[in-house]
Amino acid sequence: MDGKNAVLVLQDGTVIQGKGFGAKTEVKGEVVFNTSVGGYQEALTDPSYKGQILMMTYPLMGNYGINGEDSESDRIQAEGLIIRELSKHIGHHMAEKTLDEFLKDYSIPGMEGIDTRALTRKIRVHGTLNGILKYPYEEKEIEELKEKAEKLPNISELDLVSQVSTKEPKNYNAKGKKTIALLDCGVKKSIIQCLLDRRVNVIQVPAKTSANRILEYEPSAVLVSNGPGDPERADYVVETVKKLISEETPMFGICLGLQILALAFGARTYKLKFGHRGANQPVKDLVTGRAHITSQNHGFAVDAESMPEDIIVTHTNLNDGSVEGLTHKELPIKAVQYHPEAHPGPWYNYYLFDEFIEMIG
Repeated sequence: MDGKNAVLVLQDGTVIQGKGFGAKTEVKGEVVFNTSVGGYQEALTDPSYKGQILMMTYPLMGNYGINGEDSESDRIQAEGLIIRELSKHIGHHMAEKTLDEFLKDYSIPGMEGIDTRALTRKIRVHGTLNGILKYPYEEKEIEELKEKAEKLPNISELDLVSQVSTKEPKNYNAKGKKTIALLDCGVKKSIIQCLLDRRVNVIQVPAKTSANRILEYEPSAVLVSNGPGDPERADYVVETVKKLISEETPMFGICLGLQILALAFGARTYKLKFGHRGANQPVKDLVTGRAHITSQNHGFAVDAESMPEDIIVTHTNLNDGSVEGLTHKELPIKAVQYHPEAHPGPWYNYYLFDEFIEMIG
């Protein structure tokens, strides 16, 4: 096998061999690609990648190691990692361990030495595919792995939000005058930090927290966070948001949070062919006419034609025209499909947090 001791088997029967690193184990998930040049630590620890095997399209990964500051949660959330080449050298003063060691810490397998461009083109043509990554493997296992991959459930059949949401409320005191209730569907730590940096107190609550319980905290507003999977599977969050809307609660949604808000208003969502994942997605602000380069990670979008009359589409994706932002005509409610906290990605979308805080007075 020329040192190829790991394998990726896709649901359509495709078999891709490579060299394993990280933990020696078998994982399953939806195979997706991210076009960022760097940011592998942030991506791996982003809860929105729960249930997915992540492929980075940039050819060299691991060259600046892993540090103690850039993780977006307390563990690796992606099921596995696929790359073209694992760097043999680390060139950053903050590095505490290698990417290989990081994967081993959380029992996550990786595979290198494959043609990631070819696999990316396959996904772009055929759409996302379920797969099984196994390291190490034996040739006699291939047929069994094909059968297992073919029977893997669609990501829309899984409730992934409940797997990544906090189990208990958490309080962050920034000694500010405003308090935000953060409805945690799989929030990135950078979102919390962006609020704390603006001296806003944060109460992080589990995704299954009722609207009445959230309102008991007497928050200035509610932020509906990012998270993994199909928003329709998080129907319990949609019901909570419907109640908050009826109470005219100020709200801001990010990524999955936008989709949840749209569903609560009566709109529909759909699965994108291969999703938007990377730090270079162009978005047009329809209000100002400006274009922004944004950080994104989502596989579902809102159907613009299903939007009720009291909702205005404020941003669109310049690649495919999908909805990237919305606001209510009368209520203090707005949302964006992209990630203003970046990490990794362009920093100039931080202004959306400032607008959110101004919106709540």
